[in-house]
Amino acid sequence: MSPKQSLLHKIGSHQNIEEYQHLHWEGSFEDYLDEVREDPNIVRTAYQRLYDMVLSYGTEEYIDNKKKIVKYKFFEDPINGGHDAIYGLDIPLMRLVNVFKSAANEYGTEKRIILLHGPVGSSKSTIVRLLKRGLEEYARSDSGRVFTFSWTMPEELQHLTGGQEEMADPMNDEPLKLIPVEWRDKAIEEMGLEGNRYPIRIDGELNPASRFIFKELMKHYSGDWTRVMEHVKVRRLLFSEKDRVGVGTFQPKDEKNQDSTELTGDINYRKIAVYGSDSDPRAFNFDGEFCVANRGLIEFVEILKLDVAFLYDLLGATQERKIKPKKFAQTDIDEVIIGHTNEPEYRKLLNNEYMEALRDRTVKIDIPYITKYSEEIKIYKKDFNNEKVKGKHIAPHTIEMAAMWGVLTRLEDPKKHDLTLLQKLKLYDGKTLTGYTQDNVKELRKETEREGLEGISPRYIQDKLSNALVTDKTDSSINPFLVLNELEGGLKNHGLINSEEERNRYRELLGVVKQEYEDIVKNEVQRAISADEEAISKLCANYIDNVKAYTQKEKVRNKYTGQYEEPDERLMRSIEEKIDIPESRKDDFRREIMNYIGALAIEGNQFQFDTNERLHKALELKLFEDQKDSIKLASVVSNVVDKETQEKIDIVKQRLIKHYGYNEESATDVLNFVASIFARGDSKKED
Repeated sequence: MSPKQSLLHKIGSHQNIEEYQHLHWEGSFEDYLDEVREDPNIVRTAYQRLYDMVLSYGTEEYIDNKKKIVKYKFFEDPINGGHDAIYGLDIPLMRLVNVFKSAANEYGTEKRIILLHGPVGSSKSTIVRLLKRGLEEYARSDSGRVFTFSWTMPEELQHLTGGQEEMADPMNDEPLKLIPVEWRDKAIEEMGLEGNRYPIRIDGELNPASRFIFKELMKHYSGDWTRVMEHVKVRRLLFSEKDRVGVGTFQPKDEKNQDSTELTGDINYRKIAVYGSDSDPRAFNFDGEFCVANRGLIEFVEILKLDVAFLYDLLGATQERKIKPKKFAQTDIDEVIIGHTNEPEYRKLLNNEYMEALRDRTVKIDIPYITKYSEEIKIYKKDFNNEKVKGKHIAPHTIEMAAMWGVLTRLEDPKKHDLTLLQKLKLYDGKTLTGYTQDNVKELRKETEREGLEGISPRYIQDKLSNALVTDKTDSSINPFLVLNELEGGLKNHGLINSEEERNRYRELLGVVKQEYEDIVKNEVQRAISADEEAISKLCANYIDNVKAYTQKEKVRNKYTGQYEEPDERLMRSIEEKIDIPESRKDDFRREIMNYIGALAIEGNQFQFDTNERLHKALELKLFEDQKDSIKLASVVSNVVDKETQEKIDIVKQRLIKHYGYNEESATDVLNFVASIFARGDSKKED
């Protein structure tokens, strides 16, 4: 074997011949009937197949504000490793799948256009892209098999197919449509077909081209249908948008270039010479998007920009499930019709009385922006993380602050004046707030009118994150302030902001986010400074000794002098004040701590400084206050730092790097920033 041949065989060895043959199965009409008897799901409608495809990936149930939510795992994009995963839209997706379920059971929605409506960048086209790709993959699986047929002709009958030995059905119709309508119910009964999930029904006639050949063959064999079926070869059908099989996409163009034949097909003028007439169905190209998408799904991009001429075809295709090719009778189709549109186009539809018929045949599903903060973060972390982004470190909270601002722009101001927009964001995200129950959160959602349908698009935030990554303002990392400045700078030229008032509101919300970031990093640096476990443990032991003596009206032994002294009230209060325990409540709090320690001891557990969360926080803050003075945090911003202070600062910096995800540059930046905050606070106190 030559080296070239050996290389060819090496490449060829990757092919699975058995799988290829399985996917390209061919057989007689009789063979197909055997396949259907074995698995009646083969003859499902387009909606039934789509619904089953979504369910095949499984579901999860969870409770959100006392409401049961079904999460469909299909929309996490398992096919493509999560590349097009949809986040934070479980409720709209649940509504969409309920429409599929209704249509699969033929409750009426199968005769409607599904219209995904929402602001730009809210994932409408991504949802449709997932459905199209899902159908392609499902048709390749055993549970999602679809079949169609071809006509095969001996030489003496090839005049029926224009000299071809084999002619594929031009619309990939269901082979059981070859059973004449008047026999179908009896035939299904005699075959013993009972649907696993849905009743077996074969609706509609053959398309004009196959109908013509069927009639000619029936004439040739003097009405012997079984002889006609000998000319039928059934084959497996693989959906493919690229090959224009079972998946169609239509995108409106400008009015001058729109032609309704793009939907229903057109005459093939070359074939007129073969068949002698432009009204011969074999001289017609059934290659319009409706024909291509038969048995599967057709997507209408910006559906409401369609010219009126197209709307007539669309209305018939939805309500009657028929299309009207030029010069031919109405032709049956079986496909899911799904379109998407944005807010301005939808408002035009509502105001246009000529579009009433279209409105009546539409099921609208709102696809809003995400209003759940933790879900919004996932969008950006998918593409902007320290594994994917090489050469630049993304400082902690950078993505979170950008996401927080995005969500805040989409929320409506709460009607209750004691609630801030930031608190509302946290409540929506599942955080607890004193005085607010799950019922209150439900009410907050109900009182909104257009929440999630306005605000900043994730696309804008992604663009600004990209800008920040390529800027030369930092060497090795990007931080929240750099990104927030990018977001603010872009507002000036943002094409979708309609008023200066709206622009100013977005700027104010950036201020809210900056304040929240200040609070987060102050807390983080405080914890890093006071992360000396040995020091906290000693402080805790000292506090507990004093509390024990206080509650039992005893004295405390001074470890330095050996003398017994009164409990150190100043020490106890300096810790308790850190968690807002008032003077009037100090006795109750101290008894609670002693009871807590006693309860742990009964269970055989020992009290540690981190056992009680409130006390742990108070100890950290107290230690920070003590350490802050010894570290002289304000000296971080100075160039002249003594050796001892520098060592302490380096320890804090290493803690930030090890425990909080900073690198050297971003840790230095955040220490400088927090130092400036405390310097500001100290100067205010002096004033």
